[in-house]
Amino acid sequence: MNDTLTNTTIDNNNVNETTGNERKVIKPFLRLSGLEPLVVRPETNFLNVGERTNVTGSKKFARLIREGHYEEALSVARQQVENGAQILDVNMDDALLDGEVAMTTFLNLLAAEPDISRIPVMIDSSKFSVIEAGLKCVQGKCIVNSISLKEGEAKFIEQANICKDYGAAVVVMAFDEHGQADTEDKRVNFSYRAYKILTEKVGFDPQDIIFDPNIFAIATGIEEHNNYAVEFINATRRIKELMPLAKVSGGVSNVSFSFRGNEPVREAMHSVFLYHAIKAGMDMGIVNAGMLQIYDDIEPQLRELCEDAILNRREDATERLIQFAETVKSKGKVTEKDETWRQGTVEERLSHALVNGITDYIDQDTEEARQKYPRPLDVIEGPLMAGMNIVGDLFGSGKMFLPQVVKSARVMKKSVAILTPYIEEEKLRIQAEQGGEIKNAGKILLATVKGDVHDIGKNIVGVVLACNGYEIIDLGVMVPAEKILQTARQEKVDIIGLSGLITPSLDEMVHVARELKRQDFDIPLIIGGATTSRTHTAVKIAQEYEHGVVHVLDASRSVTVTGSLLNKALKPDFLESIRKEYQQLNEAFKNKKQTKQFLPIAEAQQNKSAIDWDNFKPVKPKFLGVKKFESYDLAEIAAYIDWQPFFIAWELHGKFPQILSDEVVGEAATRLYKDAKGLLDKIIKEKWLTANAVIGLFPAVRTAADTVQVSPEKGGIVNLEFLRQQLKKAPGQPNFSLADFIAPAEKGYTDYIGGFAVTTGIGIEKWLEKFEAEHDDYNSIMLKALADRLAEAFAELMHERVRKEFWGYASDEHFTNEELIKEAYSGIRPAPGYPACPDHTEKYKLFDMLDATANTGIELTESLAMYPASSVSGWYFANPEAKYFGLGKIEKDQVTDYAARKGWTVEEAEQWLRPNLEYDI
Repeated sequence: MNDTLTNTTIDNNNVNETTGNERKVIKPFLRLSGLEPLVVRPETNFLNVGERTNVTGSKKFARLIREGHYEEALSVARQQVENGAQILDVNMDDALLDGEVAMTTFLNLLAAEPDISRIPVMIDSSKFSVIEAGLKCVQGKCIVNSISLKEGEAKFIEQANICKDYGAAVVVMAFDEHGQADTEDKRVNFSYRAYKILTEKVGFDPQDIIFDPNIFAIATGIEEHNNYAVEFINATRRIKELMPLAKVSGGVSNVSFSFRGNEPVREAMHSVFLYHAIKAGMDMGIVNAGMLQIYDDIEPQLRELCEDAILNRREDATERLIQFAETVKSKGKVTEKDETWRQGTVEERLSHALVNGITDYIDQDTEEARQKYPRPLDVIEGPLMAGMNIVGDLFGSGKMFLPQVVKSARVMKKSVAILTPYIEEEKLRIQAEQGGEIKNAGKILLATVKGDVHDIGKNIVGVVLACNGYEIIDLGVMVPAEKILQTARQEKVDIIGLSGLITPSLDEMVHVARELKRQDFDIPLIIGGATTSRTHTAVKIAQEYEHGVVHVLDASRSVTVTGSLLNKALKPDFLESIRKEYQQLNEAFKNKKQTKQFLPIAEAQQNKSAIDWDNFKPVKPKFLGVKKFESYDLAEIAAYIDWQPFFIAWELHGKFPQILSDEVVGEAATRLYKDAKGLLDKIIKEKWLTANAVIGLFPAVRTAADTVQVSPEKGGIVNLEFLRQQLKKAPGQPNFSLADFIAPAEKGYTDYIGGFAVTTGIGIEKWLEKFEAEHDDYNSIMLKALADRLAEAFAELMHERVRKEFWGYASDEHFTNEELIKEAYSGIRPAPGYPACPDHTEKYKLFDMLDATANTGIELTESLAMYPASSVSGWYFANPEAKYFGLGKIEKDQVTDYAARKGWTVEEAEQWLRPNLEYDI
């Protein structure tokens, strides 16, 4: 350091360095850098943050990262730089990714590309561990996006200190412990509180602080949303006046969410919003710079309407903008919104209705086509199949998404239902004529195997295949092997498709394959479902049946696989390629070298979670015993819904609510969400479903390494048996078992454990039958998906009430729904059959203690699935050290130990624990 540096003073305008005989002024600008510096001066124009290197914002980028094509993913970053991004936002928040590994890998590769790494990086994640991983490898001075006060001041200071130690600037979101800032005053107050903490307690330079005061959607039709843009702009002005060296940023596309799919209007809204926000002091934002219009070039009427809405200048601003938006078909082209498609031929109208999922006119158009064509069958084989072929092509090319396809199927089914009586009448007249039967591309039998009740995925596959001309025979759920084979033989099907969600379904699929071989079938077998995998199919199922066993990952791939299996020219080569692929997988599985080290079970049990039981005082629940809840308010439950898995069920992937503005799937996701909310409102208002729950809180102690003794009021002592991680860990890392979180008996005091079972599926069958009768797969699948979301929400709600009210160990907790979804609270609720406790049979004990079937109506199938399917059950652990974990693979010595504790043979234990076995059986 220069010896002559004698004094440094900081004010809001500059930094003065006094040296020897000269005085050098260093202005307090935000200084960032990649390989090149980026100095944000007062005259610097608005900074564009490139958003496409974000797995939640770019489908292409997400796919490349998930598939491990990191170097190809660099091309997305390069394109952002070439398109004018001055900062590169990098986000790896995806449930299928190890965010820390993905962030580290990508940033290390990016550092070796000087044309990309010349600009600064914004490390973007909702998980601070991912941010910290990025900070360890990014070069230059970056931005962290984001930190906030939502977890309290202590956590905020801790994270800010880490960012400061790495020399990073920070984006501070306008959150505090009680939620998100949604008014002008809250935006300013939250930001100023964070500013005071950062500058006075952490020592942050003011110029290194960037505030994101939350841009929300306007013109949504909800009156309280109308002033959101004005409040952001005003808050920005006040923030810059109060903290002149700080910067202001935001996600610009949020403002136009309600016009998703109408790019001309959205572009105009973004330009108008930025015009006013930048004048108020907004410095940077995540925005697609290539999709912005020049303010003065916006069509005058549209510009005025956008300003009315953004500045909230008229009470009818939203209605006027919506009315105008409906006339806009493409950029620069304004047409009246009318039903011009109704002027086309009946063939064109049917095709349009199918592609767009419109049922409004299907009755009259189908009848018109029936009158026009010689035979009713010709309508199906002609315009209807032509329309569905377009749907299939669009879906296959990624230009249509699953919810839209299911809507198309609904139109097709309604039309076919109108034609069917006429076809049957014709068949009676010409029995011998082959043309009296509807031709199809092939006949496929689908079934969820015995003991399993989950069928949303199977239903979706059926719809997609039906859209491609296949006749589907769906046997439903819990279908025994003998019924599957009997129906397949009677109906002369071309393919059998098996689905399953729970672990025992894997063995049932093996059984079906063996029966197919024993009974001399020669038709292909397709395998799908959450527990299935390509490796399991290759190693366990394909070995039992030689006429084609193929694993299908999702609905979108089922069409290609089915087409290859039923095409006589393609089938031999396709099956041979599958056979070779599965043979390699099988050999690799059998010959794999054990690279992981495992502890003997006795040693793993010694390496348990280190909880200071001598200084632990269990909180006694407010009541002990069982409490049931009947016909719980669905509206209260709905407030706890986590929507992200809902979109995954429809094969639309991305974080919620960001998925609603996704460049690729945003329009489809927004329409789906609107439909879901509409149906949910009807379910609640008309009480379609009954929600029942039961909870139990019981004294408990740990009596052995992995055994917890529970003392319910009725039925005597119950021993819960748990499993322990056996993989050798790094020094200081425990091998977890759920039993670790209950106090050992030798400490001489009583601890407690809870259990629960909830369902929101009572009464669903009536409505599913109604939708089936109406040929409405779309609403049938929607209802099942919503019932599942309500069940999970009910579990979340009851867990909160247990923590705060019935057990009371966290009576003063206060979390937003977002924080509940992220499980920020103390305590866990693991479910038998899931990663921490994969043995489904412990459900028997849980149900007995709760008398769950009598109290809720939930029944257990022979494979331990819960019926209705929209049900959740599990344990409550209150210890603050309790955490979720995955058991992982285990060795035979633990299986033997577990079998002895359960009173099983080793073979019985192996069957229930099959996916967790390190060894082959």
